[in-house]
Amino acid sequence: MKKIFLLAAIAVGGLTAAAQAIETPKCSQNWSIGVHGGVTTPLHGQAFFGSMRPLIGVSLDKQITPVFGAGVEGQFGINTSSWENRVHSYTAFDNSYVGAYGTVNLANLFCGYNGYVRPVEVEAVVGAGWGHDFQSDPVPDHNYFATKLGLNFNFNVSNDVTIAVSPSIVWDMSDANAEQSSCSYNANYATFNLQAGLIYHIGGHAFDIVQPYSQSQIDALNGQINDLRGQLEKANAYNNELANQNSNLNTQLQNCLNTPATVVTEVNETEYLNSVRFVFFKIGSSVITADQQPNVEMIAEFMKNNPESTVVIKGYASQDGNLDYNIKLAQNRANAVKTMLINKYKISADRITAEGEGIGHMFKEESWNRVSICTLNVNE
Repeated sequence: MKKIFLLAAIAVGGLTAAAQAIETPKCSQNWSIGVHGGVTTPLHGQAFFGSMRPLIGVSLDKQITPVFGAGVEGQFGINTSSWENRVHSYTAFDNSYVGAYGTVNLANLFCGYNGYVRPVEVEAVVGAGWGHDFQSDPVPDHNYFATKLGLNFNFNVSNDVTIAVSPSIVWDMSDANAEQSSCSYNANYATFNLQAGLIYHIGGHAFDIVQPYSQSQIDALNGQINDLRGQLEKANAYNNELANQNSNLNTQLQNCLNTPATVVTEVNETEYLNSVRFVFFKIGSSVITADQQPNVEMIAEFMKNNPESTVVIKGYASQDGNLDYNIKLAQNRANAVKTMLINKYKISADRITAEGEGIGHMFKEESWNRVSICTLNVNE
């Protein structure tokens, strides 16, 4: 019955593990080291508490899947009989057990594994190994094949540290001192062990759950990846093209900035002579002198002969003197021509625009820049 139950548990565990999409860890991962301490006593045939003595142990194991693990361990019963002057072994230990074991995580077996370590877990432990009773007068050393069955109640403090409480039974399978030895489970040749252990998990002991994909899904994802790679290549090519254009434009801009500006003025000389008149002033003055009045009269005669015409008068000053003063002087020179056209020649003010342009740079001869330039416009 025990074998049937064990086989059924293993089968269920295999199906559960197969249903999980769990990433297979590397060989160097999911190892644990433990140190254990507790008590051991004969299971039957002797005083349970009276024969109890300390037990220490170490273990090294690897969690193969979230359900199954395997390891090796050593346990040593402390020689306390000598403290009471009873029959005892000649060493510090009464007995020892060194063996291999397998574990089944019952929590993950029956409740499934969700990718996280539970705070509390229960493991079933099955093992076998070499048992040894140390010599005590008159009993000689005794070596035997031993089997082990137990439970681990694991309290996971963190992903790296576990505190385990482990009850177990170890059987001497040789029927020691029997006339004819046979491999059997005999309670008279078994010990009950109860230990508490501190276990350190190297690199943690969780397993990564991965999403399984069918081949058609993988092919579809590969197709999407290839499409994205194609789009990326096109985007990079377009990016490079824009970068080249930008570089060329920057080169052209630098060339333009480094090339002196050339101003080309195209003047229809005939139209210019017919439509523009100059009224020159003396330095620092906005008074129209007698020699310049004929120029104003020419403007007035033109505007009288062309009633729809208008005039724009722009006053200028040379660079002599203060800037603020020259700005006012340029405006006064434009106003002087406008005032004479209105007062002396009776030209309507709404046909005249007078503007001060400040310091002029039209002529190389500086004195010529003390001027009002009058531009006549004929509205047809």
